[in-house]
Amino acid sequence: MKKLTIKGDKVIWLITIIFSIASLLIIYSSTVSLSYQKDTSSEMLLFKQIIIMLFGLGLLYIAHHIQFIYYSRIGQLLMILSIPLLLATLFIAPSINDATRNIYVNLPITGSLSFQPSDIAKLAMMMFIARFLAKNNQRELTFKQFMLKIGLLLIIVTLLILRSNLSTAAILFMVSILFLLLGNAYWKNILKLFGIALLGFSSLLIVGKFVPEVFPRLETWTNRMESFFDKTEESEPNEQILRSKIAIAQGGLLGKMPGKSTQRNFLPLAYNDYVFAIIVEEYGLIGGFMIIMLFMILLFRSIKIARKCKIPFGSYLVIGISLLLVIQALMNMAVAVDIVPITGQPLPFLSMGGTSFWFSCFGIGIILSVSHSIENDEENSINETDYVTA
Repeated sequence: MKKLTIKGDKVIWLITIIFSIASLLIIYSSTVSLSYQKDTSSEMLLFKQIIIMLFGLGLLYIAHHIQFIYYSRIGQLLMILSIPLLLATLFIAPSINDATRNIYVNLPITGSLSFQPSDIAKLAMMMFIARFLAKNNQRELTFKQFMLKIGLLLIIVTLLILRSNLSTAAILFMVSILFLLLGNAYWKNILKLFGIALLGFSSLLIVGKFVPEVFPRLETWTNRMESFFDKTEESEPNEQILRSKIAIAQGGLLGKMPGKSTQRNFLPLAYNDYVFAIIVEEYGLIGGFMIIMLFMILLFRSIKIARKCKIPFGSYLVIGISLLLVIQALMNMAVAVDIVPITGQPLPFLSMGGTSFWFSCFGIGIILSVSHSIENDEENSINETDYVTA
């Protein structure tokens, strides 16, 4: 029987294991109200998350054994798959709070599981941009070529996500723009792309004002922005933010200890959007700081891997995926402490969920695949043109 072999950066492996174990403790504690709503127990929800976690780690293990150059083709396939799935959510996904984000599937062990096509699209876009940057000489591209090769695709994917999930669409677009800048894409092309996107978004908002069916969540977005910027003494505080601040304030330096949160009973989506507030309440500022530091270490280790990789596609792949994971994490934490408007973004690895955890694991597996190729000096045997430039 072949032994399980762990390859790649050991620090990133350790961070992933810490996050996975921590997620079980946090989710078990924060799902008390959810278990009551679903007429089940926290133990059953924990069991479901354990299955999700094990599957995710298995996906990570498989991903990190695949030679990273193959992700050039896999990224294309995922992008081809994600667009029809995003379209499908507009028609077959159930509407929850005027949002159609999830496709539900029934699995033998875990039962009903929500599936967000946007999670596939985000990861696929990072892989696709990495391929684009590795394949093209940016200085020689005209704006028309730039749009045909990557700009138009980015706008289409963003628009498909935008209708029901503004925050995910905004994060994907902004991370992609940052990724293109870091990849030395011609800044004038990027500026023009950003201008077109901004003009298009403004036009769609105007249309949505008169035709609510175009953007059914436009009123929700507007209310969130007004609530965030209008913080006078006369204005009524947002219930979610208020409960989140109470949780953080009650946590103090060391926290109330695991399972002792009180705000988990009142804070909506304490197991997802506001999981960071529950972490601070139970584990204190020290626990919250450790979570931030682990994500920062993940980013710095990824940058180190990217700098060592001799093949541009591998370097771009690591940078794009790590940026996506870390920026999403920082956005989730920023919402909990009321630095940015409510976004509804899960905290990678630590929020309850299926596809978010799985694709976070898949992304880490890709980073570890690049790391492994460097450690074992496999880069010299890789023919990049076979997969990247085809």
